[in-house]
Amino acid sequence: MTARALAAAALLTAIQVSAAPAGKAAGAGQVLGAPLQIVLLLTGLTLLPAVLVSLTPFLRISLVLHFLRQALGTQTAPSNQVLTGMALFLSLLFVQPVARDAYQQGWKPFEAGQLSGSQAWQQGTRPVKDFLLKFTREKDLALMVEITRAPAPASPKDLDLTVIAPAYILSELRRGFQIGAVLFLPFLVVDLVVASLTLSIGMVQLPPVMISAPLKILLFVLVDGWNLLIGSLVRSF
Repeated sequence: MTARALAAAALLTAIQVSAAPAGKAAGAGQVLGAPLQIVLLLTGLTLLPAVLVSLTPFLRISLVLHFLRQALGTQTAPSNQVLTGMALFLSLLFVQPVARDAYQQGWKPFEAGQLSGSQAWQQGTRPVKDFLLKFTREKDLALMVEITRAPAPASPKDLDLTVIAPAYILSELRRGFQIGAVLFLPFLVVDLVVASLTLSIGMVQLPPVMISAPLKILLFVLVDGWNLLIGSLVRSF
């Protein structure tokens, strides 16, 4: 429920600001009717897939898992549904505390009429900014500030979420590809050794991948690869 409330907070902010009467105090909250809240909540739910895929650890985890499958050469095993489900549930472990803090600081006071829409947005997005900034490089933040031509902030926390979000995505893409490259190396060595052996003994009619694929899977199982990989991914956050 907290994730749904967080997704709807952005839409409630815009409507709250535009719908507030001109003579009303800025700090006063405006309680929306139940039908309008339902409409806004359902609209906000359409944004959840993009948020979960791009602005959570799902991005890095899914990249690494797909690189692993390519390195093993198992084609479609595990399936995309299995890899996506694993990345999703692992991401929820990290997103749940952030969503709970955002709900407590932003949506709950707004729903009680204690904060205006803009104030609720600022309070609710603060935990999200703190989480994203932990994994965002300063170089990527500087690039987004240059692209958006935003004024230079005193600290990264002063940046708007529209600047932090794409910078976070760039940083996570870089880390995902770095981990994927490291994963490829040991399996590449196995491929090279098998290819050299098959060519040296004249087995030119047998594709080296037919021999290297079982060896790579056996090596991955013997070192308890899934436990090592998932453990390393979780500790990286």
